[in-house]
Amino acid sequence: MRRIDDGQRFMCFDKPLARRIDPPTSHAAAATVRTFAGEHHQAILAALALGPAGASGIAARCGLLPHQIGKRINELARSGQIVTTGRTVVSSSGRGEREWRVA
Repeated sequence: MRRIDDGQRFMCFDKPLARRIDPPTSHAAAATVRTFAGEHHQAILAALALGPAGASGIAARCGLLPHQIGKRINELARSGQIVTTGRTVVSSSGRGEREWRVA
């Protein structure tokens, strides 16, 4: 298990960030997670401090893209910092997505 220090807490990764069969670009991208994951975690937590939201809502609040939110949400959930509300909200694309809140 790999851990990334976001400045306040450690984020645990129980799965590799790139698979053996992934291209070199994926491995290079995985190696750079340390440079921004902590900032993304803090931005997401700050957005959720305003109230529950789905990935699209979080993105609108903090300026990240929904796919960036999606990458970090599961890390925050695994570390126990956020949980789902059990509700589904409509995403910016019109699809359903899970709603999250600070734990």
